[in-house]
Amino acid sequence: MRKPRIEYPPFRYFNRDMSWLSFNYRVLLEAADERLPLYERINFIAIYTSNLEEFYKVRVAEHRAVAYGKKVDEDTTREEATELLGQIVEETTRQLAERTRIFEQMIVPTLRRNRIVFYQDPSEVEEVHKPYLQHYFTDEIFPYLQPVPVERGVVSTFLRDNRLYMAVRLKRQGRYEYFLMKLPYSKVPRFVELPRLGECDYIIYMEDIISMYVAQMFPGYEWDSCYCFKISRDADILVDNIATNDLLTQLKTKVKHRKNGAISRFLYDGQMPDDFLAYLVQSFDITKDELVKGDRHLNLEDLRHLPCPNPLLKQEEERPTTMMFKPLTEAKKSVFRYVAKRDLMLFYPYHSFTHFINFLYEAVHDPLCTDIMLTQYRVAENSAVINALIAAAQNGKRVTVFVELKARFDEENNLETAELMRAAGIHIIYSIKGLKVHAKVALVLRHSANGNQTCSYAYVSTGNFNEKTARQYADIGLFTSNRAVVLDLQNLFAYLRKESESVDFKRLLVAQFNLVPKLKALIQNERRFAKQGKGGRIILKMNALQDPAIINELYMASMDGVQIDLIVRGICCLIPGEEFSRNIRVTRIVDSFLEHSRVWYFAGNGNPRIYLGSPDWMRRNLYRRIEVVTPIYDKRLKQQLIDMLHFQLSDNQKACRVDKDLRNVFTPATDETNIRSQYAFYEYLKELNK
Repeated sequence: MRKPRIEYPPFRYFNRDMSWLSFNYRVLLEAADERLPLYERINFIAIYTSNLEEFYKVRVAEHRAVAYGKKVDEDTTREEATELLGQIVEETTRQLAERTRIFEQMIVPTLRRNRIVFYQDPSEVEEVHKPYLQHYFTDEIFPYLQPVPVERGVVSTFLRDNRLYMAVRLKRQGRYEYFLMKLPYSKVPRFVELPRLGECDYIIYMEDIISMYVAQMFPGYEWDSCYCFKISRDADILVDNIATNDLLTQLKTKVKHRKNGAISRFLYDGQMPDDFLAYLVQSFDITKDELVKGDRHLNLEDLRHLPCPNPLLKQEEERPTTMMFKPLTEAKKSVFRYVAKRDLMLFYPYHSFTHFINFLYEAVHDPLCTDIMLTQYRVAENSAVINALIAAAQNGKRVTVFVELKARFDEENNLETAELMRAAGIHIIYSIKGLKVHAKVALVLRHSANGNQTCSYAYVSTGNFNEKTARQYADIGLFTSNRAVVLDLQNLFAYLRKESESVDFKRLLVAQFNLVPKLKALIQNERRFAKQGKGGRIILKMNALQDPAIINELYMASMDGVQIDLIVRGICCLIPGEEFSRNIRVTRIVDSFLEHSRVWYFAGNGNPRIYLGSPDWMRRNLYRRIEVVTPIYDKRLKQQLIDMLHFQLSDNQKACRVDKDLRNVFTPATDETNIRSQYAFYEYLKELNK
């Protein structure tokens, strides 16, 4: 007898961009957390604003191109793009109003309580400061101001991306005239510190000083008003399907012209009168849907540079920033010797990235090391990793680096470092047409005197080879001498070098090859256990979950009774709390460090499978990139990852649940136990280190 066909309800998904806005709002909420150090809260406002700027430059610019008919998107019609743009404007307007409330009603008064007076309007300035400000304007600012008349069809002015401009309106002979000035950021600090009064320090915005005295630059005119504005331009560079031999030339050209992209946002001081705004809109060919009403002060990402006259305000809370070194004494502090016997796992930023740098320099000086291979997606400027690779090449090692030139906003740095490495004799492999290589892997091959390969080392990570972000991002890296993993990475680099078109990976999961089928098989395995009454269990930690096909697998697993916890920092298109997702919970954590690692746990009816690697579960990662994931075999390391996941799921300080309406829902602690997972896990690692 045939089994009756199971009818599933129609599955639904959050919109990717609205989900991202929900995440960015969660970032903003950190600024309202009075338990945090004041300047850390201020920094979260800067991060929120910077995130939103990039969102407009990339995602909103793309939707606008579709809405205008300048680009075709197979997933979105022009009407859908237009509707989505309206939803984005509505949500960002709500969030910006909340940002204003947090800053003006919480941050600024707290600064004042700590004897730091941050003037928010020229009308607040004490009389005693005005002579100083007059001299400061005359001596430090005025020489760099260059007013340009604004007159449609007469004077053509190009507006640079992300620059702050001041528009000035004056009257002469009964007629309004308009001028434009670019604020001299490179010459004058955005935040100007004023002489102390009593026990108080004072700070003022540069543009407020200008607004106080700018009328002096226009003798013979009747003063009217001035307001600031800025624009964001389309920053996406479409080079995915360009052949490698043309990529370098086209990429250099496109990066150079990135600041000339189409306007995606015209952000203006919300106090600007309608007729003033209308004149600017007409003069600069701004469309109505490109307008975004802002605060009096724009570019608040600059707040990360706000002066702190009282250093104690940055030391209110002891953060887990003392990076630990793994106890490698039994191996004489050699990563090679340690990993030859057992796998080594590092949790950044709690463990020092110096371990990886030392690993490379061991390869530089090891007489048996013949080859070093590495993928480069984002590296630090003046990178210690690149310096080590150059030293290896100069020491006679064969060094191969795959450089992903299409890493957004890192194209220039990757071009420069690639040229630097190539000049040092390193073999550079450039981007693959139609694919991005997002894998974070390194390989050290060693050969004995008779030429036979001996103990070699592989490294698979969730984060980039970047010593700067390794101090800010919570990532994980695994060193192993497992022969099957080493061979898999050899095969991967052979594929990247175009020496092999067909690769069979034995241990690693690699996007474009075996990753998606394996993920589906792992989920279906838990479904089978759940149906048998053995209890299916899945915990997935990642930055983003967007692919509908893999989300459907999770929905079906939920309906079969599998208990699923998702720890997703950013975009999550899976909707929890519906009938088809009743067994799925979505947790979001925002804290001192950016949660960046990808760890997947499948209970396996008592035989858990745990993986870590580079991909999120987005369509671009699963189907249009090379990503690498490694299984974890060492029982000790498995337990450490399981414990980390449990810390995060128990977090009642910085974790929130995402509900079916995309709200960030905090659940207050119900007992005396307060768990802040990043800090608790740091203490856990310290105990392991003893």
